[in-house]
Amino acid sequence: MKYDFKQVEPKWQKKWEEAGVFHAQDISDKPKYYNLVEFPYPSGAGMHVGHIKAYSGLEVVSRKRRMQGYNVMFPIGFDAYGLPTENYAIKTGTHPRIVTDRNIEKFTSQLKRVGFSFDWSRVVDTTEESYYRWTQWIFLKMMDHGLVFRDTALVNYCPSCKVVLSNEDSQGGKCDICHSDIVQKSKAVWYLRITEYADKFLEGLETVDYLPNVKQQQVNWIGRSTGAFVNFSLKEIDEKLRIYTTRPDTLFGVTFMVIAPEHPIIEANRDRIRNIDALDAYKEECAKKTEFERTQLVKDKTGVCIDGLTAINPVSGKEIPIYISDYVMMGYGTGAIMAVPAHDERDWAFAKKFGIDIIEVIKGGNIAEGAYTGDGEMVNSDFLNGYTNKKDSIARMLEQLEAEGIGEKGVQYKMKDWAFNRQRYWGEPIPIVHCPHCGIVGVPYEELPLRLPAVENFEPGEGGESPLAKIESFVNCKCPKCGGDAKRETDTMPQWAGSSWYFLRYIDPHNDKALADPEKLKYWLPVDWYNGGMEHVTRHMIYSRFWHKFLYDLGIVPTSEPYAKRTAQGLILGPDGDKMSKSKGNVVDPNDVVDVYGADVLRTYVLFMGDYASAAPWNESSMKGCKRFLDRIGDLVDMISDQSDPKLESAFHKTVKKVSLDIEELKFNTAIASMMDLLNKIYDAGSLTREQLSMLIRIVSPFAPHLAEEMWTDIGGEGFCSLAKWPEWDEAKTVDSTVEVAVQVNGKLRATIALPLNCPKDEAIATAKADPRVAAFVDGKTVIKEISVPNKIVNIVVK
Repeated sequence: MKYDFKQVEPKWQKKWEEAGVFHAQDISDKPKYYNLVEFPYPSGAGMHVGHIKAYSGLEVVSRKRRMQGYNVMFPIGFDAYGLPTENYAIKTGTHPRIVTDRNIEKFTSQLKRVGFSFDWSRVVDTTEESYYRWTQWIFLKMMDHGLVFRDTALVNYCPSCKVVLSNEDSQGGKCDICHSDIVQKSKAVWYLRITEYADKFLEGLETVDYLPNVKQQQVNWIGRSTGAFVNFSLKEIDEKLRIYTTRPDTLFGVTFMVIAPEHPIIEANRDRIRNIDALDAYKEECAKKTEFERTQLVKDKTGVCIDGLTAINPVSGKEIPIYISDYVMMGYGTGAIMAVPAHDERDWAFAKKFGIDIIEVIKGGNIAEGAYTGDGEMVNSDFLNGYTNKKDSIARMLEQLEAEGIGEKGVQYKMKDWAFNRQRYWGEPIPIVHCPHCGIVGVPYEELPLRLPAVENFEPGEGGESPLAKIESFVNCKCPKCGGDAKRETDTMPQWAGSSWYFLRYIDPHNDKALADPEKLKYWLPVDWYNGGMEHVTRHMIYSRFWHKFLYDLGIVPTSEPYAKRTAQGLILGPDGDKMSKSKGNVVDPNDVVDVYGADVLRTYVLFMGDYASAAPWNESSMKGCKRFLDRIGDLVDMISDQSDPKLESAFHKTVKKVSLDIEELKFNTAIASMMDLLNKIYDAGSLTREQLSMLIRIVSPFAPHLAEEMWTDIGGEGFCSLAKWPEWDEAKTVDSTVEVAVQVNGKLRATIALPLNCPKDEAIATAKADPRVAAFVDGKTVIKEISVPNKIVNIVVK
C-alpha cells in the first residue's frame, strides 16, 4: 500500500473531528477512564518534541482504553497566565492578551497536526474570565475558612522580574523565570495556610498509586518531623526563647543558642544590648543575602554574640551565650535554635570558631576532631546517663520536660505556608478590598469575576509595586460591607493558581452556575491516571492536592485525592545530548519532523527512543528506522493470503500480549520492538491472513493512528479503527509448543535440541542420545546416570 502521509494524516484528523470520535460522554453506561496530562504553558516559542513525548504516553493509553470499551476523557487546555508572557509582552510592546491568544493558536495547531486524541470540546484557558471567576471563588472560600492571611515578612524578590517569589519558585537562590539572583525584601505578603493540610497530604499518599520517587519527593518536601518545643529562660529579663528540636535527648550538651538576626527580642531590648551597633551592622549584611546563601551548610560560619542577653540551659541550669547568625531564619521554626556542638557538624564548626564549650553527651566519637553524629551511650546527662537507645532517651527527656513545665512534644514541617501574591499584571486579580473601617473584605461572590482591567502600560512598578496600583479606576472602589471608600488589592495570584484545579473544570468547562456539576464530578473523579514531569511532583502536585482536599472538606468534590495514579516521563535531549534550549540552538520543532516524516513517525519515534521515564537524546537515524518500520507495515496489505505459516499464530498472540501489558507499564519502546520482531517474522513467512493483519493494525493504532485508519479501511474494517475492539490474546497460544534444551555429557555442553514442551524424561533422553553430536560421546561407553530437567537440560554421565 502506498502511504502518502501528507494526504492521509489531515484526512483522518478531519474525519475524527467531524465524527466527534474523541468526545467524552458525561454520565455514560460505559466504565469511565479519565487520563490527564499537564496542560502546557503557551510560550511564544511554540512546542518542542519534548511536549510530544509528554503527551504521547497517555495518548497511547487513552486510545487503547477506547478500544477496550471505556468512556475516555482525555482533555487539554492552556495554563496561560504568568511572567514569561508578560515579560515578552513588555519587551515587544504587545499586550499579553494578544500574545497569549496567538501562542494558544500555535500550540493548538501543532497538537492537532500530531493527531492527539484530545477532547477539544473541553479546552480550558486559565486567563478566560469564565475560568478565573472560579479560581477567585475558591480563593474566597479559603478566605472564609481561615486559610488566607496577610503578613509582613522577608520575601524572595527578583529585581529583574520585579516580583516576589515563593521558596518553591526561587530554589538555589535563583528566579525560576529569568534565573537571576534573588534578594531578600521586607514586604506584605498574602499566604495560603497549606501547612494546615500537611498531615492530610502524608496520609493521602498511602491511598494513591504514585511512583515511589514521586511519593518520596512529596514526603521530603513536606518534611514532617517529631521532636520537642523547649523554653530557654533568659538571665537578664523575664522572657523565654522557644526552640524546636528533634533531639531533646541532647539538651545537656547545649552550650550556646543562635537566633535570627531579625528576631524581635533584639529590637525589644535594644537599650539593654551593649553591642547593638554590631548586631545592626550584621543584620544589614544578612539582608543582602538570599535565603539560599544564608542556609548553605558549606560556608564560613559568621555571627555576633549578644552582649546583654544570656540564656539558661533548662536542664543543666548553666548560663550559655546567645549569638545571632545568618543561617537561622525567622520564617523557619521559631527563629531560635539550641546548639549541641559535640553532635552537630555546623554547631561544632561554629563553636570552634568562637571558642565555645563542647560537651560530649553521646559516647562514640572524638569531639576534639569533629562532631559525633552517630548513636551511643548517653553521658554527662544526669538522669539519661547509661541510656543506649535513642528512642528511649528522647521519651525519658520528654517526660522530664513536661513534668517541669519547660517543654512538650511537638511536630514541625519543612513545608511553609504558600506565598500567594505577585506584583505583576498578567495574573488573576486577588478579589479583596481594603477598607479603612472594615479592614480586609472579600469581593462578594455575585460580583465575580473581578476582571483584570485592560491597560496599555503593564510594566511593573519600581520597588515591587503591581502595575494595577497605577490604575485609579481599578484601585478606588466602595467597601462591600459598609459602602465607604476603599481600595482594591492590586497584587495578582501566582501562575500556580489556575493549575491547582484545572482538572476539575475539564469535567464541566462551560458551566456558568458552578465550578462543575456535582453529578459530573461524582462520575469522573478521581483522575484515573496523571502523567507529567518530575519537576512538578512537589510544587504543582502539592498545591493542587491542597485545593482539592479543601474542596473535599467543603463537600464540593467527592474524593479526598484528585489523582489515583501519577507517572512521569523523561526529557528528550538535543542531538548534542544537552537539554533542549533555544539559546543552544538544539530545539527540535515537531512541525519540522511532521513536514518530512509525518505525524505517525514522530509519535512512534518519541516512544521508541528509550525508556519512557528516562532522558534520551534526539537521533535522526533512529527516526528513519521508525519510518521504515511503518512503511513495511503499510505494505502488508499486499501480502494478505487465505493461509499463513502456522508458526505466526503463536507469534501474533505473544505480540498482542506483550504490547497490551507493556502499554500499561509505559514500556512503549519494548512494545514497539515486539511489533518490529513480529513484522520480521511475517516477512520471513511471506504472507498473513486478513484476521492476523486486523490484529496487527489494531495494536499499531495507538502509536500510528493515521496509518492504522487507512489500512483498516483497505481491509474492509467497520467504522473507525480508533474505536475497533482491542484484540485479545489466547494464553495457550502464547506458550511455545517446543523448547530448546541443552544436552550435556559429563557436564559439558555437546548439543542443543528441540523437544516438545514438558517432554517426558524417557523421550527427552532418547531424543538426546539419538542426536549425532551427543552419540559421538556416548556410544561404546557405560551410562552411569541420566538426568532430565523438564524444558531446561538433559545430562548424561558416562565412563
